[in-house]
Amino acid sequence: MLDADLKNQLQAYLTRVSRPVEIVASLDDSDTARQMRELLQEIASLSPLVSLVERDDGAERKPSFRITRPGEPIGIRFAAIPLGHEFTSLVLALLQVGGHPPKVSDEVLAQIRDLDGEYNFVTYISLSCQNCPEVVQSLNLMALVNPKIRHETVDGALFQDEVTRLQIMAVPTILLNGQEFGQGRMELEQILAKVDAGAEVRAAAKIAAKEAFDVLVVGGGPAGAAAAVYAGRKGIRTGVVTERFGGQVLDTLAIENFISVKETEGPRLAAALEEHVKQYAVDIMNLQRAEALVPGELIEVKLASGASLKSKTVILSTGARWRDMNVPGETEYRTKGVTYCPHCDGPLFKGKPVAVIGGGNSGVEAAIDLAGVVAHVTLLEFDSKLRADAVLVKKLESLPNVKIIVNAQTTEVNGDGQKVTGLTYKDRVSGEMHQVLLAGIFVQIGLLPNTQWLKGTIELSPRGEIIVDDHGRTSVPGVFAAGDVTTVPYKQIIIAMGEGAKASLSAFDHLIRN
Repeated sequence: MLDADLKNQLQAYLTRVSRPVEIVASLDDSDTARQMRELLQEIASLSPLVSLVERDDGAERKPSFRITRPGEPIGIRFAAIPLGHEFTSLVLALLQVGGHPPKVSDEVLAQIRDLDGEYNFVTYISLSCQNCPEVVQSLNLMALVNPKIRHETVDGALFQDEVTRLQIMAVPTILLNGQEFGQGRMELEQILAKVDAGAEVRAAAKIAAKEAFDVLVVGGGPAGAAAAVYAGRKGIRTGVVTERFGGQVLDTLAIENFISVKETEGPRLAAALEEHVKQYAVDIMNLQRAEALVPGELIEVKLASGASLKSKTVILSTGARWRDMNVPGETEYRTKGVTYCPHCDGPLFKGKPVAVIGGGNSGVEAAIDLAGVVAHVTLLEFDSKLRADAVLVKKLESLPNVKIIVNAQTTEVNGDGQKVTGLTYKDRVSGEMHQVLLAGIFVQIGLLPNTQWLKGTIELSPRGEIIVDDHGRTSVPGVFAAGDVTTVPYKQIIIAMGEGAKASLSAFDHLIRN
């Protein structure tokens, strides 16, 4: 199943294994089991320390396999053939069970070991989901470190009856002891904060005790990372406070216009950004949401946790979020058929009809991708024509299972109380109302700046963007802004990085002159 290059890479990785690893496969007579056996046999053949055993170990799901050490109760299981985005999760599980140390602080490892109680996690994923590996790898690590924790990764495409029964319509979806625990991308620290009741209080106390910064960056996307690197290189006291490092980039699949890098993926770029920032003495405070900005000689940033930070200068780079349709039913059926990530959730709608809302590049690209997975795609555009690039529109129009409706104003998401069953739209020319029967709705209508917490403090444009001058300065002295949250046109990663660097240099200039 592995091509020659991938097999050579895996064999090189497995040289880092220092302890025996046992793969226990619980198989059946299905074609999936045959493929799983083939993959596991290839893996076992690449290292003398990796062995494959086939036996019924009481697995709830078949086919599946467990990665453990002989005689040890390590609770890492895959009810999946973890290729695609999950291949890295498989490799890390093999390495870490095999004794290769994880890249996690001793403090975090101690927090995992100290968790008391029984934790049975199940994560439903799709192999095309770029957000799923973060969750899978975090929970696998927890299961390795603490014997009271077990984690099973389930490919929803292989266990569709189970996904239908549980009404899972978005990945990753995490269950803990049979109850829903979370959905969407979650980092290790986020998971620990949810299961460790005292984690947030300890983090807030630690933040509150910090001395004032010279430069405090609010937001950890491309603009924030660039600002932090430029400030860190100046040798001044620099901090980054962010809800999640990487921001919207984490939700981006293919990136093909980042100059000098022909192609990459969002999560990979986000990881590279964080590693670059960590090369300097920058204090990164992750999983912290800013709630208020208080101008003054020392500018104060208040956090949702109750803690606050002070700094001589602040750079706002809080980015943007997906724009909602703001119609009845959208909130009620979010993750129950209403979704915003076609790459992540598309496989869950295999063989079903779906809609894409939005005729810009993101909407048309989503419709093209989904057309190869689902039964039928209906694309609805508010305008009288699609606004995507001509080459994308031409490709979309060539697909036989796509219907394009323009002048369509979505007015309601319909459902049966548990899941989406369709939508209602208004023809903006005739005024007629129409209903479309659907299993899923993918919303792709642009972004909104994350500035709601700044209203009344910073001057904002009518669109809610932070107004900046050509130096990145805002209406508040000592406060700068960069990236998608500002009035700077063309919301692109490379532009955000440049604006972040500019804002950082402007902040340094402000410090020198004041």
